[in-house]
Amino acid sequence: MNANLETEWSAVRRGCGLLDARFRGLLCMTGEDRVTFLQGMVSNDVKHLAAGEGTYAALLTVQGKLVSDLRVYALADELWLDVPVARVGAVREALERYIVADDVELAGEAGWAPLVAVEGPQALRVLQAVTGDAIEDAPPYTHRALHFDGAAVRVAVASHAGENGFVFFGHSALHAALWERCRAAGAEPVEMETLDVLRLEAGIPWYGRDMDDTTLIGEVGLETAISYQKGCYLGQEVVERVSARGQVQRKLVGLLCEGQALPPHGAKLMHEATEVGWITSAAWSPARAAVIGLGYTRRDYWAAGTELQAALAEGTTTARVEPLPFYTRTP
Repeated sequence: MNANLETEWSAVRRGCGLLDARFRGLLCMTGEDRVTFLQGMVSNDVKHLAAGEGTYAALLTVQGKLVSDLRVYALADELWLDVPVARVGAVREALERYIVADDVELAGEAGWAPLVAVEGPQALRVLQAVTGDAIEDAPPYTHRALHFDGAAVRVAVASHAGENGFVFFGHSALHAALWERCRAAGAEPVEMETLDVLRLEAGIPWYGRDMDDTTLIGEVGLETAISYQKGCYLGQEVVERVSARGQVQRKLVGLLCEGQALPPHGAKLMHEATEVGWITSAAWSPARAAVIGLGYTRRDYWAAGTELQAALAEGTTTARVEPLPFYTRTP
């Protein structure tokens, strides 16, 4: 791990890291039928969200495959969908396919966009220094209207690395000034390479790396994105069927690898002479002083402590199945 990665990792784990939040995108949903429509589309309950509340959810296909994971924020007259930026088009297309006679409109950002995110033990202090206000002891995905230099911003409680985290939304013209103000308040810039390490430690899968449109939600373990009481939604029959049977045939697991070489994306996982899965992500973890990763294994090989062999560019390494997350913040 190079010096910059160590410094950035330490900022998030011990102080406050500063992320360019434009790796996320925003869709704004309006219209009288927006809540009932979205309730029938995503995997978690949005019907009972009050203004200022939010939830984690997923949009699935009829076959139960993942279109994208996402965050839903409820405002007085809108619903915001906070989506990985590479999936904004797919999410919009999938939703618009089902808008027929519903009073629902989807707009990209509508003047609002994810700007920056602050994360770490000192993130609340930075938020207060920048806005003059704070969001204390709030549940995940809670969000509030605040101000920055007289301009309206909205701040949501959301973590990208397993720490206390806040995401600023506002007009794109505010990005540069907001970034510099956060830096002046003590937040240290963090690159995506370091965020990749941090999110792996926290056991957070990324769409496009650890899940895609061939993945069932039950395989990736996004249980916090599912409500089993809400009733019908797109792909619900598959989700319920998997839940009733108790298991899927493969599952995303944590892997602790020997040595310092990183298994590449897609590296095969072997048990004796049998191929039993593959690695999706791997990185050197300062928290564990070891190479950690995520990967899919067949059901007979996902118990904690199971030792597998992972392919490297040259040779193999032992990868032991580990419970997730690899790192849990100190309260």
